[in-house]
Amino acid sequence: MIGSKTETDRRYVISSLPADSERILHAVRMHWGIENGLHWCLDVTFGEDACPIRLRNAALDFSLPRRVAMNLFRADHSRAMRLPKKRKAAAWSPDYLANILHLREI
Repeated sequence: MIGSKTETDRRYVISSLPADSERILHAVRMHWGIENGLHWCLDVTFGEDACPIRLRNAALDFSLPRRVAMNLFRADHSRAMRLPKKRKAAAWSPDYLANILHLREI
């Protein structure tokens, strides 16, 4: 409801769930939470949707290191930057990359 005006959106879904609007709404919100929290971040940070890797299991093999890297960037609070900037900073600065990976000089 915006001011005194009420708007209604209609969505059509294909689901094996029973016709319970609350349950379907919960499932849809959970899906978009995952999509926005993980897949969208992977696409923006690593360009995953544009990646040409399609051979056998290669796409799956590359997705794991991307997720690990994204979690390492998220865990780093030493710099107040967005994930794509942190990725570029790690590529440009060996010291920052070592910090992200928790590497110590021996």
